[in-house]
Amino acid sequence: MPKIKTHSGAKKRFKLTKNGKVKRAHAFKSHILNKKSTKRKRNLRKTIVADKTNVTQIKRLIPYK
Repeated sequence: MPKIKTHSGAKKRFKLTKNGKVKRAHAFKSHILNKKSTKRKRNLRKTIVADKTNVTQIKRLIPYK
């Protein structure tokens, strides 16, 4: 079997935890930050576990992580 190519966009955006969960960053943190509160921006810095509906697709994109 040939090797599967890793999706280059997905490898930059997702990490796997030891238990196989998918970690991701929050969206809406790149620009137009004036109108967002400090508390909201602080909470957007944290990582979050990806939703279970997307996990199988994400794992298919990053097979060797």
